[in-house]
Amino acid sequence: MAVLAWLIIPVVAALLATVWAGWAQRAPRATGDPASLAEHRRFMAAMERTTADAGRGEGSGR
Repeated sequence: MAVLAWLIIPVVAALLATVWAGWAQRAPRATGDPASLAEHRRFMAAMERTTADAGRGEGSGR
């Protein structure tokens, strides 16, 4: 019986690893959230403005 247990453990582990690998390799879902994407674009535009302003010396406090 002990031999059977030692054989079942790696077989079950291999099956679980196969299932996990298949789940991990699935295609990502599309978010499809236009409000979130628009918010991200506004954030990126604000960050670019801030970076451009810092490069000209504005807002340095001196």
